[in-house]
Amino acid sequence: MKLKLGYQELIAQAMAQIDTLTLEQAQQLLDDSDTVFVDIRDVRELEREGMIPNAMHAPRGMLEFWVDPDSPYYKPVFGEGKRLLLYCGSAWRSALATEILQRMGVPRVCHIEGGFSAWKKAELPIAEKVSKSHSA
Repeated sequence: MKLKLGYQELIAQAMAQIDTLTLEQAQQLLDDSDTVFVDIRDVRELEREGMIPNAMHAPRGMLEFWVDPDSPYYKPVFGEGKRLLLYCGSAWRSALATEILQRMGVPRVCHIEGGFSAWKKAELPIAEKVSKSHSA
């Protein structure tokens, strides 16, 4: 099967439309109260590898629903006007997600160059993802 657009073309198109922050730029925003780090990876990735300290987890599959005020799944944090700094494992999913949010009209949305893999490789701060308790 030949696709009209492959994932590499989709990522390249997204990258041409979005803002990408370097690791250094992102690290400088760790304590910025006007920035929300948004981890869009699967929860199993977070539990296995950790996450950027104080990042909010918003699974990629729910992101558009959590951002839209008309959605029953809307999360108010997305309507506060803060800079949203998305990241995933290697900046592919976050590039696509950033482009979609930008198309939806979300202001001040960007992502981290290289994603969490680059963050981890640079030995930048990592927090453990706390599993939700399943006890009764």
